[in-house]
Amino acid sequence: MVTPESIQLNIAQGMATEHLNVTGDGHHFEAVVVSGAFAGKSRIQRHQLVYQTLGDRMREEIHALSIKTYTPEEWQKK
Repeated sequence: MVTPESIQLNIAQGMATEHLNVTGDGHHFEAVVVSGAFAGKSRIQRHQLVYQTLGDRMREEIHALSIKTYTPEEWQKK
């Protein structure tokens, strides 16, 4: 079974983050990811970076993942 913790672990292992939180009920998940790697990237490029950390899990296990991405500067302003 897919858990928020397993998704969070995959993202944390695949990219440097300053803040990372994943919530969900086993079917629908939401990730908030803050990373300097997002600087200068479009929203789609940011999501692609997160998807890369999850690899095949996005096609095979995770069916609904909402992603909110921020640079550290954007996160501080929130």
